[in-house]
Amino acid sequence: MTDTARELLESTTREFAPAPGSNPLVPLIARGEADRTVLAALALEQRWVIPADRRAFLHLAERSGPHAAAYFTALAEGEALAAEHLRTFTAACGVDEARAEAYTPLPGCQSYPAYVAWLALNAEPPDVVLALTANFSAWGGYCATIAEALRAHYGFTEEARAFFTFFAEPAPDLEHEATEAVRTALQEGRLNKHRARLYARLLQTYEAAFWTALGEPTQGRGELRDKPPTARTRH
Repeated sequence: MTDTARELLESTTREFAPAPGSNPLVPLIARGEADRTVLAALALEQRWVIPADRRAFLHLAERSGPHAAAYFTALAEGEALAAEHLRTFTAACGVDEARAEAYTPLPGCQSYPAYVAWLALNAEPPDVVLALTANFSAWGGYCATIAEALRAHYGFTEEARAFFTFFAEPAPDLEHEATEAVRTALQEGRLNKHRARLYARLLQTYEAAFWTALGEPTQGRGELRDKPPTARTRH
């Protein structure tokens, strides 16, 4: 049954691998052609994504059986480590705390963590394990590309690139936990493959929306402000 679980994880990952051209921004970063303000916006969007995903993973762990709980707990611990690396990357982008607090996140970028939160509240945890594993493969590939580009084209130090190298590195323990969670769910008849594939498809769609929104010049660059926004009146 373990082989079947592994094969299901691998086939789902292949099925939902991003299509060529679905990410307009990472190739620009890879060539060193993306403006540094876009890198800063990436850091600031992730300041919203990372803590939201961490709380969602902790909630999924609470709702899960032992194997899936171990998977989601490991994800939450990873997000906590990533948050530390993100602070260093944000500072390296020249963004201080005041500027970060003034930043208005983009709806297109924040649709991804919003959907992860929806999954935490509504989806069966084993189905989410399968969907997230497929999505994380694409995210890890993007991070590997960005980490190398930051070194080659933007002059970032190893410490400043650690947020991306962290997600780009293989995670055999996490893969093992995912396999065990899916194996157990298959044995107990609790894995809805149709739902899991639907979740994976939506996650990849929101992933693409993140990069598309961030790459739009009037969005990712224009929302970086040196001063907090003025107060708005109710209508």
